[in-house]
Amino acid sequence: MLDQEKYAIVDIGSNTMRLVIYTRDKSGKLTESENVKAVARLRNYLSENGHLETEGINVLIHTLQGFQEVTRHHKLKEIRCVATAAIRQATNQEEILERVEKETDFSMRILSEYEEANYGFLAVVNSTPFENGITVDIGGGSTEITYFQNRKLIFFYSFPFGALSLKQQFIKEDLPTSQELKTLRKFLKEQFQTLPWLANKKLPLIGIGGSARNLAQIHQEYIGYPVAGIHQYMMTAKNVKGVQNLLLSMDFPEIQRLEGLTRDRADIIIPAIEVFSYLMDYIETNKFALSRKGLRDGVFYEEMTKEFELSIFPNVLEESFYELASDFDINLNHASHVSKNAMMIFNELEKCKVFVLDSKDMKYLRLGSALYNLGSYIDAEASHQHTFYLLANRTIDGLLHKDRMTVALIASFKNREVFKRNASLYEDWFTKDELAKYSLFGAIVKLAYSLNATKRNIIEAIRIEEPTAGQLVFEIECNSDWMPEQYQSEKQKKHLEKHLKKSIELQFHEELARQPQ
Repeated sequence: MLDQEKYAIVDIGSNTMRLVIYTRDKSGKLTESENVKAVARLRNYLSENGHLETEGINVLIHTLQGFQEVTRHHKLKEIRCVATAAIRQATNQEEILERVEKETDFSMRILSEYEEANYGFLAVVNSTPFENGITVDIGGGSTEITYFQNRKLIFFYSFPFGALSLKQQFIKEDLPTSQELKTLRKFLKEQFQTLPWLANKKLPLIGIGGSARNLAQIHQEYIGYPVAGIHQYMMTAKNVKGVQNLLLSMDFPEIQRLEGLTRDRADIIIPAIEVFSYLMDYIETNKFALSRKGLRDGVFYEEMTKEFELSIFPNVLEESFYELASDFDINLNHASHVSKNAMMIFNELEKCKVFVLDSKDMKYLRLGSALYNLGSYIDAEASHQHTFYLLANRTIDGLLHKDRMTVALIASFKNREVFKRNASLYEDWFTKDELAKYSLFGAIVKLAYSLNATKRNIIEAIRIEEPTAGQLVFEIECNSDWMPEQYQSEKQKKHLEKHLKKSIELQFHEELARQPQ
């Protein structure tokens, strides 16, 4: 990239056009700083023989000239400008490319069907926890489907229809009649059944693009969802059909006023949701996930990683953790030692048969301990409250919403009462056993944090013995004077004692390797 401070992508879709600007922050990370949208509906200007009419080209040029006012203001020179189905399907591509080159600052690249599908796939595997899945990106004039396994693209297909073209082809007025819906559903069945590799996959369907985003937003508004953000939002087949039925029960002005729905999608949201609903049935899945990251992000990931010759991040969650560490000035050395202390305590308690951990629990523990007290970045006095709010309401790539809430509860643990208060809004997300377990995890993490109170990393080993049924003895080996850590941990051990219903004795001593022989 020539411009080291800012980077821009112009995305020319069949329904909407967008300019997105990414700005490099103090840590060197590029984050989205501007997002300008225009509803151009270029698909409407494609004639029956596939010619993009002059009026449509004028709309394209006029919109791009509006975007260039913004890019000139930001002094951007190197900009990626990509076009999808409406331009790809046009028979007069050369004329369009020439006019864009001549009348705007941009050089337009027309993406192939594979490129469009692959960029959506890259966006999903680089920003969600899914190792296997089916992606669907329904635009205005095309629908891209991919099937991936072990984060590798296996199959892709691009259908030459999208929400806008389905509306044009099957629905005469603003809303479909029952017969029009029947005809549309028959068409979708015929189209998708040409892909036998989709049938019965029983994998999550991951929706990309504006229509999928609107589906998730409508559902969140409808149920009064208590958490911010839609990226990695999960819905069931029943949820999707519920939104479908809600829309079909409304008249058009009601749909236009519906919370969560962008007004310019009011006439195309029903055909789009028909696509999602049929695909869920065909795949035989009960999981619909929303990826807010899509084509533009795929282009961006490719650009970011091209010097490393690696377009897929090795570990999505790890990348997210380092972003959090950068944004909130987390002391990585301290976080690593708190996590190490917590894992030593957990492993020892497992030996005492206090509980058994599964792989998900290990993930929660490592993250919860590494992010413990993150809110002190804002205010040390109210750090627990800030920690909970920040983690509960910030999108963390690689963590689904329930997982994110679990980490927020553990990382913000102050005492059982505060934990219960934080969890109260989300009680229907968890079983009583899960809440009891995560509260216990929080108490252990709090103790692990106090064992590195001075950030000197003095703890070398922790062993736990159980001399009697009601007592645990922690043997803690240290490589330096432990007085401050002993004071803090003696103060905090009560939280763990309450959870385990056992008294805890902390015995600090010099590590064996340093003791005189």
